[in-house]
Amino acid sequence: MKLASALLALALVAGVTADAQAYDRRVRIVNESSYDIYEFYASNTGTNSWEEDILGRNILPAGHSVVINIDDGSGYCRYDFLAVFEDGDEVVSGGNNVCELAVFTFTD
Repeated sequence: MKLASALLALALVAGVTADAQAYDRRVRIVNESSYDIYEFYASNTGTNSWEEDILGRNILPAGHSVVINIDDGSGYCRYDFLAVFEDGDEVVSGGNNVCELAVFTFTD
Protein backbone atom coordinates (compact mmCIF):
# COMPACT_ATOMS: atom_id res chain seq x y z
CA MET A 1 0.00 0.00 0.00
CA LYS A 2 2.87 2.39 0.79
CA LEU A 3 4.38 1.71 -2.63
CA ALA A 4 1.08 2.50 -4.37
CA SER A 5 0.76 5.76 -2.41
CA ALA A 6 4.34 6.74 -3.23
CA LEU A 7 3.81 6.01 -6.93
CA LEU A 8 0.58 8.05 -6.94
CA ALA A 9 2.35 10.98 -5.27
CA LEU A 10 5.20 10.75 -7.78
CA ALA A 11 2.73 10.67 -10.68
CA LEU A 12 0.94 13.76 -9.34
CA VAL A 13 4.22 15.67 -8.98
CA ALA A 14 5.29 14.62 -12.47
CA GLY A 15 1.92 15.78 -13.83
CA VAL A 16 2.27 19.20 -12.19
CA THR A 17 5.83 19.52 -13.52
CA ALA A 18 4.70 18.51 -17.01
CA ASP A 19 1.88 21.09 -16.85
CA ALA A 20 4.33 23.83 -15.81
CA GLN A 21 6.63 22.87 -18.67
CA ALA A 22 3.71 23.09 -21.14
CA TYR A 23 2.90 26.77 -20.51
CA ASP A 24 3.45 29.27 -23.30
CA ARG A 25 5.99 31.76 -21.96
CA ARG A 26 6.00 34.06 -24.98
CA VAL A 27 5.31 37.65 -23.97
CA ARG A 28 4.81 40.64 -26.25
CA ILE A 29 6.98 43.45 -24.86
CA VAL A 30 5.47 46.80 -25.88
CA ASN A 31 7.49 50.01 -25.72
CA GLU A 32 4.98 52.86 -25.37
CA SER A 33 7.61 55.15 -23.87
CA SER A 34 9.31 58.06 -25.63
CA TYR A 35 12.70 56.30 -25.63
CA ASP A 36 14.14 53.25 -27.35
CA ILE A 37 14.89 50.22 -25.17
CA TYR A 38 18.55 49.30 -25.66
CA GLU A 39 18.65 46.28 -23.33
CA PHE A 40 16.02 43.90 -21.96
CA TYR A 41 16.55 41.20 -19.34
CA ALA A 42 14.25 38.57 -17.82
CA SER A 43 15.49 36.48 -14.90
CA ASN A 44 13.79 34.04 -12.55
CA THR A 45 12.36 35.89 -9.59
CA GLY A 46 14.63 35.22 -6.64
CA THR A 47 17.90 34.98 -8.56
CA ASN A 48 20.66 37.40 -7.70
CA SER A 49 21.76 38.30 -11.22
CA TRP A 50 20.31 39.21 -14.58
CA GLU A 51 20.68 36.78 -17.46
CA GLU A 52 21.99 37.94 -20.86
CA ASP A 53 20.49 40.89 -22.73
CA ILE A 54 17.66 39.29 -24.71
CA LEU A 55 17.72 42.01 -27.37
CA GLY A 56 21.40 41.45 -28.08
CA ARG A 57 22.52 43.93 -30.73
CA ASN A 58 18.91 44.90 -31.48
CA ILE A 59 16.88 47.66 -29.87
CA LEU A 60 13.16 48.00 -29.24
CA PRO A 61 12.23 51.40 -30.69
CA ALA A 62 9.69 53.65 -29.01
CA GLY A 63 6.20 52.79 -30.28
CA HIS A 64 7.10 49.21 -31.27
CA SER A 65 6.78 45.75 -29.76
CA VAL A 66 8.49 42.38 -29.93
CA VAL A 67 7.45 38.87 -28.88
CA ILE A 68 10.01 37.24 -26.60
CA ASN A 69 10.04 33.63 -25.45
CA ILE A 70 10.90 33.91 -21.76
CA ASP A 71 11.19 30.11 -21.36
CA ASP A 72 14.65 29.24 -20.00
CA GLY A 73 13.88 25.54 -19.58
CA SER A 74 13.59 25.78 -15.79
CA GLY A 75 9.80 25.43 -15.62
CA TYR A 76 9.49 28.68 -13.66
CA CYS A 77 6.67 31.12 -14.34
CA ARG A 78 7.72 34.16 -12.29
CA TYR A 79 10.32 36.48 -13.82
CA ASP A 80 11.70 39.92 -13.09
CA PHE A 81 12.10 42.26 -16.07
CA LEU A 82 14.73 44.97 -16.53
CA ALA A 83 14.62 47.46 -19.40
CA VAL A 84 17.50 49.85 -20.06
CA PHE A 85 16.46 52.87 -22.10
CA GLU A 86 18.53 54.99 -24.48
CA ASP A 87 18.73 57.82 -21.91
CA GLY A 88 20.24 55.41 -19.35
CA ASP A 89 17.11 55.04 -17.23
CA GLU A 90 16.42 51.53 -15.95
CA VAL A 91 12.97 50.17 -15.16
CA VAL A 92 12.55 46.97 -13.14
CA SER A 93 9.29 45.07 -12.82
CA GLY A 94 9.33 42.10 -10.47
CA GLY A 95 7.31 38.92 -10.17
CA ASN A 96 5.75 38.81 -13.64
CA ASN A 97 3.92 35.54 -14.25
CA VAL A 98 4.94 34.75 -17.84
CA CYS A 99 2.78 31.60 -17.83
CA GLU A 100 -0.31 33.87 -17.72
CA LEU A 101 1.02 37.18 -19.07
CA ALA A 102 0.64 37.72 -22.82
CA VAL A 103 1.56 41.44 -23.04
CA PHE A 104 3.80 43.66 -20.93
CA THR A 105 3.95 47.40 -21.63
CA PHE A 106 6.58 49.99 -20.74
CA THR A 107 5.28 53.58 -20.64
CA ASP A 108 6.66 57.00 -19.66
